[in-house]
Amino acid sequence: MLAASPRHIAVIGGGITGITTAYSLLKRGFDVTVFEKNRYAAMETSFANGGQLSASNAEGWNHWPTVSKGMRWMLRRDAPLLVNPRPSWHKLSWFAEFIRAIPQYADNTSETARLAIAAREHLFQWAEDEAIDFDLKRKGILHIYRDKAGFDHAARVSELLAKGGLERRAVTPEEMRAIEPTLAGNYYGGFYTESDATGDIHKFTHGLAQAAERRGATLNYGHSVQDVGADESGAWVTAEADGVPVRQTFDGVVVCAGIGSRALAAKLGDRVNIYPVKGYSITVGLDDATSQEGAPTVSLLDDETKLVTSRLGHDRFRVAGTAEFNGINRDIRDDRIRPLIRWVEECFPNVSTRRVVPWAGLRPMLPNMMPRVGSGKLPTVFYNTGHGHLGWTLSAITAELLADAVESNAPQKSAALAR
Repeated sequence: MLAASPRHIAVIGGGITGITTAYSLLKRGFDVTVFEKNRYAAMETSFANGGQLSASNAEGWNHWPTVSKGMRWMLRRDAPLLVNPRPSWHKLSWFAEFIRAIPQYADNTSETARLAIAAREHLFQWAEDEAIDFDLKRKGILHIYRDKAGFDHAARVSELLAKGGLERRAVTPEEMRAIEPTLAGNYYGGFYTESDATGDIHKFTHGLAQAAERRGATLNYGHSVQDVGADESGAWVTAEADGVPVRQTFDGVVVCAGIGSRALAAKLGDRVNIYPVKGYSITVGLDDATSQEGAPTVSLLDDETKLVTSRLGHDRFRVAGTAEFNGINRDIRDDRIRPLIRWVEECFPNVSTRRVVPWAGLRPMLPNMMPRVGSGKLPTVFYNTGHGHLGWTLSAITAELLADAVESNAPQKSAALAR
């Protein structure tokens, strides 16, 4: 063990997890250097996600209905959950661990809800402290269901979320339309979580990165990490910038590298079995008064289609979702984007889809759907990664837990252990 807490920390990754981690460490008095291969913060998975800060979306995926849907939809190109049937050892090992984690589904769902609630306080406070404008809307999230089976499953999930401290209530179709009058279609019922919120993850991360820089962080943008290593007394990072590799030494290193975390962990002697799960989004330009009035202001989650929405400011409407297991593949497929556009046209017919910007990002997912937060085998190595579809929702609390681990230099293998 180290004689004292490491003081100069390298953070690998400049997405939402890396930047929140850097910010939390700075507040504890650490010197922080961030390595990010892109020219700016939040240019990959943190660029255009669904925009929800959603404790109500804390349900884990580790249950048998998810497995059966994945198998049933395997040959349907526009399926909400799509698994490329081509085998690889990585994919097979990931799914084997996913199935083994099914018995933890209920406990992990409740724990994720608890973490998400705790994260809100930090995130909102940071935004206020640093004057970050990120199109925040604290108007809740409405989950919508078209049939009794979906609604009944949601009722059971609500019980698990309640164990984690989340309050959400069932609403009738009439109440749903009172909450969000622009929503078209026929529904069996819904669940409404008033305490949830939405915003622009890219704006938030960019603003927090600027705040971290003001507080003294070194942000090495355009630095692609080529190698990393560590021993009992320190860590080193070799990063290439403008074609020139530079090796720097630190007291410790935190891996927040999204889907790149698995390879970096292997170099550091740890196994972090992250798989890239692609999600898609569209940002609809609300360019006329009819579209602006016809787009929702309350965030929605459609469990049947696995789509979420966020109203970003006055003139943008974000729709995101789906899950594609297809390796490291960032291609934006038309057959995956079209269902999102059709959904907007069916649910919000007054919104023009004349100007739509598509996007795809790779979520870093661990088989049990819980993030890896804490130390590795070496006392100078730490991880804050594997948040899956809840990266922004959990980012503030996992950053604080990570900072606790670095400060105390005590092992914490996952956020679920930090009670």
